[in-house]
Amino acid sequence: MSALRVDNPGFFATLQDAGRTGSQRAGLTEGGAADEHAFRWANKLLNNPLDSTCVEILMGNFTATLTADATIAIAGADMGFSINGLAAANWSTHRLQAGDQLAFKTARSGLRAYLAVAGGWLTPIFFGSRSVVVREKLGGFDGGKLKAGDQLSFASHSPRRMRQLAPRYVPDYNSPLTLKIVPGYQYRSFSGLDRRRLGSSNYQISNRIDRMGYRLEGPPIIPTIDGVISEGIAMGAVQVPMDGQPIVLLRDRQTIGGYPKIGCVTSLCCSRLSQRGAGTPVNFEFIDLSTAQGERQVFNRFFKAADWDMDGETLLWP
Repeated sequence: MSALRVDNPGFFATLQDAGRTGSQRAGLTEGGAADEHAFRWANKLLNNPLDSTCVEILMGNFTATLTADATIAIAGADMGFSINGLAAANWSTHRLQAGDQLAFKTARSGLRAYLAVAGGWLTPIFFGSRSVVVREKLGGFDGGKLKAGDQLSFASHSPRRMRQLAPRYVPDYNSPLTLKIVPGYQYRSFSGLDRRRLGSSNYQISNRIDRMGYRLEGPPIIPTIDGVISEGIAMGAVQVPMDGQPIVLLRDRQTIGGYPKIGCVTSLCCSRLSQRGAGTPVNFEFIDLSTAQGERQVFNRFFKAADWDMDGETLLWP
């Protein structure tokens, strides 16, 4: 059997694809890759369908051994990736042989790395997705994070051309982070002063972060209402409990909630946020819905295009 055997799962490694769409009405969390940008690049480097399953590795210390030849791709956080003890490039494909060992050290920049294989990992499908949501024990082998001894199957493929992302397209996970936010249903349940305060103040990421959401710390914004009737929660929703500290909800968020929500951070900014750790400074910038939709359309077209942009510049090496 062609497989990757997990030797050390590290702190928290899970299987993630593009998410479990259309199931929130049944009470199922969406799940999916926290950083869609790195996730898509890992698949694009291999010419995989862009929603193919990857291993999402949080903070590193992950090792595994191949039982068959394979072509893999690595993208996302810099974790000092190596093959058989030798340093290997991030944002790149690698052609490996049976018995080769992959190792990720502690993350040096960013939090999450993505490990893709040509054709995608062939793990069980639940409600149309291979994504794992640990809180709901949904997906994967037993609904949990990967553990030592797990075998991730993949289909045999002919060797793929080796490719590496051009440096100008590699994100800087230490650069200043501004979260673009679209006003939400309860936007006017916050005073004009508090709305301006959110858009002009400095916040920082607290140590209370996970795939469900990021709690921020900074000047409080207090809603003028105690709560709302529970309603559906969108990706990026910024809910504000009574302590006034905003929480940005991410992939493993609950399906409904009753806290007031001042707005919704764009999905692209949610990806950027997922690569930042505690203490990172964050700012907010209010934008309108059409601007957010336009940025999303550009992102989608970019990844569906060939390997060159409209100026003819190569995106991938060679």
